[in-house]
Amino acid sequence: MPASASHVPGVGTVAAMADADRLVVAPGCAVPLSELQWRFSRSNGPGGQHANTADTRVEVVFDVAGSPSLRPRHRQRLLERFGPVVRVVCSDERSQARNRALALQRLEYRLTEGLRVEPARRATRPTLASRQRRLAAKAQRAETKRLRRPVTD
Repeated sequence: MPASASHVPGVGTVAAMADADRLVVAPGCAVPLSELQWRFSRSNGPGGQHANTADTRVEVVFDVAGSPSLRPRHRQRLLERFGPVVRVVCSDERSQARNRALALQRLEYRLTEGLRVEPARRATRPTLASRQRRLAAKAQRAETKRLRRPVTD
């Protein structure tokens, strides 16, 4: 997982979403923020005295199995890839608000990647020219090796 959500390709900021109360993860698939469970705890790392008093570590949990907002096809795909619960933890920043935004972006990225369908590979055959090049290269290599052999009478 990337250290910062700004390096996550294809993921916008939470404020740039169409609705502030939904997490849009795919065309036709949006998760209401009310379905997310948030937990906060103390984070290790930088922060000095602030780290000992503020709950800046953020954990967001999404219940895939119990979500009424997912279509059956989307739910099945996410269950196969992640299981019944998707969990994201973020403690990169000193601010809880920034960690919340990063956690939401990472959750959006994971769900988007989980719903992405890889295109099926289309079987192809080598062209006539590529087969001829391969055979010419093999013949050239064989000739080189033949010329390296010791000369016999």
